[in-house]
Amino acid sequence: MKILIRSAKIIQKGADLNGQVRDIFIENGVIRQIGEQLSAEADEIIEGENLCVSLGWFDMRVHAKDPGYEHKESLYSLEKAALAGGFSEIALLPNTKPTVQTRESVHYLRKSGDIIKFHPLAAVTLKCEGKDFTEMIDLHHAGAVAFTDGEHPIQNPDIFLKTLQYLSPIGSLLINRPEDTDLTHFGQMHEGSVSTLIGMKGMPRMAEEIMVMRDLKLLEYVVDTPFAEVNTTLPLLHFACISSAESVELIRQAKAKGLPISADVAVHQLCFTEDDLMGFDTNFKVNPPLRTQKDVAALWAGLADGTIDAIVSDHNPQDDESKNLEFDMADFGIIGLETLFGVANTYNVGLSLEDLIDKITIQPRKILRLTVPQIAEGTKANLTVFEPEKEWTYSTILSNSKNTPFLGKTFKGKALVVIA
Repeated sequence: MKILIRSAKIIQKGADLNGQVRDIFIENGVIRQIGEQLSAEADEIIEGENLCVSLGWFDMRVHAKDPGYEHKESLYSLEKAALAGGFSEIALLPNTKPTVQTRESVHYLRKSGDIIKFHPLAAVTLKCEGKDFTEMIDLHHAGAVAFTDGEHPIQNPDIFLKTLQYLSPIGSLLINRPEDTDLTHFGQMHEGSVSTLIGMKGMPRMAEEIMVMRDLKLLEYVVDTPFAEVNTTLPLLHFACISSAESVELIRQAKAKGLPISADVAVHQLCFTEDDLMGFDTNFKVNPPLRTQKDVAALWAGLADGTIDAIVSDHNPQDDESKNLEFDMADFGIIGLETLFGVANTYNVGLSLEDLIDKITIQPRKILRLTVPQIAEGTKANLTVFEPEKEWTYSTILSNSKNTPFLGKTFKGKALVVIA
């Protein structure tokens, strides 16, 4: 198969070709030529107005649902949705049935992708229940790229501490979504004026911020332990789905101190607020909850100054039986793979295009200690072709589940082709 990409602007922060308009000729999955006005014969020619090409996009937080909940999302439908969104690689949370806690479950996910590469995130504790450890070294050698209990924040500080001590010598990463679940028990949305007005049990910011403080303190203990094997040039702890302005500031200060941490934000947190729940639409019910405009502004500022390293979809498919019911009975979650770039690009505050692309290409791979591909002659193609100015309306959902508030919305910026 021969593919020719015509007159595409290369977007790769820090690369020599960044910002250059070039033709790219790909043959049998390998970049053969990069140049101007190439005359190579091709089976497929990709061209368009304002065409751009970057490294294949990477989403580091996706709820797989398969195995066990295929009616919500199968790996087949997941791949279709990811390709439509421009992703060549995604990292999958372990909250399946059975849980991703054995070599066999890791191998199942690694071998399942056709075009897209699936990266398994293995569980820290058995069944993600926060009680007994999994065989993390065994899972690491089997190909798990990091460890997390996914939907379940690690509540036990001893479990959390020992996980950091366990993962540090093997050069792996702990991912945790900070939430004190005792403070958010029965919570439905952000605790504030809107929750009071509409009579919903709130989830306070401090439930996240207290856990960020706790996790940073425990990490600092591990780093300062004499003879500890901690590589402080790479993150040992990753904060998932940060949503609070104070959390951003705590992480900013910790990075300034040199602690080995990184963080991401879910894309829907960058465009919606608690006000969007006034209509009781369960598609806006997420965890962490949508907060205030002040928090949204702080999240964009954190992305701009590098405090927040990556943007994720937190793609969480839920079927009609889980969403189409009373608000307090509905499950949390939004699907976001197909719309991540369009949403982030449309609502962008303060990020250049190359910085935005960096948050969904280079940074996730660095955080997970994966090889960063290159756009260079002789390398395997791992590319996303997109038009950042293209306006489009989200009208067809490829995921098995339809739980999205973005249906019918018009966005600026769309992926056209994934070549991997």
